[in-house]
Amino acid sequence: MCRRSILSVLLTFILLVTQVGCWSSKEVEELSIYTGIALDRGELTPLEQDLEKKGSRYFKKNKITASVQIIPKKSSGSPSKQGGGGGQEPNYNNITSTGDSLLEIFRQLSLRLDRPIIGHHLKVMVVSTELAKQQTMQQLMDFVLRDNDIRPSCLVFLSKQRAANTLVTKYKGEIPSIHILNMLRNHFRTSKVMRGVNLSELDGLMHSKKSYILQNITESGGELEFSGAGIIKGETGHWMGSLGQQEVESIGWIKGDVEGGAVKTYDEHNEAITYEIKSVKSKITTKVTNGSDISFHVKIESKGRLIENWDDKADPTETRNMKEAEKEFEKQVTTRIKTLMHKLQSEYKVDVAGFGEHLHIEKPQIWKKVKDDWDYKFSKIPVTFDIKLTITDLGSSAE
Repeated sequence: MCRRSILSVLLTFILLVTQVGCWSSKEVEELSIYTGIALDRGELTPLEQDLEKKGSRYFKKNKITASVQIIPKKSSGSPSKQGGGGGQEPNYNNITSTGDSLLEIFRQLSLRLDRPIIGHHLKVMVVSTELAKQQTMQQLMDFVLRDNDIRPSCLVFLSKQRAANTLVTKYKGEIPSIHILNMLRNHFRTSKVMRGVNLSELDGLMHSKKSYILQNITESGGELEFSGAGIIKGETGHWMGSLGQQEVESIGWIKGDVEGGAVKTYDEHNEAITYEIKSVKSKITTKVTNGSDISFHVKIESKGRLIENWDDKADPTETRNMKEAEKEFEKQVTTRIKTLMHKLQSEYKVDVAGFGEHLHIEKPQIWKKVKDDWDYKFSKIPVTFDIKLTITDLGSSAE
């Protein structure tokens, strides 16, 4: 009996000490949770200039301006009424600081905030292309990759405008950084929306010295739009140029990473016809001849429907007209892909469409010989395409 009592006490003690408790927790109201960061070329804000005139200075170089989006915005008492109309205030707060160390910038924010900032819920980072021209992505991402508070699932974007503008919205009650994250869900509607590159993937790309693309965000009047992508040169780590929306979509066709979208072209009467994408399959074949002559062949097959036809003179139900429409859509996709390839091979001389990955997998010995100067070698490699689009139906109406 005594043994059972001792065993029970021991088991109870073990259970108590191994339970996860909240003894070290902090109330959310006591923290500044930030969900978005925008990085711009270093330029003191009017507030910072005024504070420095009043003695708020420390040793630094103004290389980078960081804007941090904090949620929820702290409020005291009942919600305020603006202009007597009961307008709702934004439920986020953006605070900006300039320096040459992200950690130091974050610590400096503690001089202006009444709560410590915490990065466990950081969702998105937006980097201006102007800053990425001056500083390498490795330099800009070094702190966030080292910081244990920040999760590697955080997504990284570019902006050709001031990155801080992407963390502002005209819609009350909306949090811009969360809105950007949710916009990625539209990839199934159009491959102009990329899947997104998180910190973990970005770290691998930077260490491999591969060139890559990041989705570009454009802002106008408080509205945001994914508008193409920016190219980061693997060898230098700097931004080197941009791709348009259709060029980003063409990369999706080459990789077979297309879940939905539309292809619009014009028929023989110069009337718009539109193909709704239901599926896309792509296969990249690598060929090596004479020991070192590399070439690629891409076979793309798609199925979809003729979803819109502005030509009331043509009967789309006729087989001949349907085959003609397929040819027009194939020409359109071919033209778009060739435009992309010209830009990658002749203008930028980079491979951001995954050809190097296929060579690495299929011909690892050849890859070892060319990987150190792959972007330049890729610009000289012939790439051929075989594109087939099939119209499977005409939608719910054939009239």
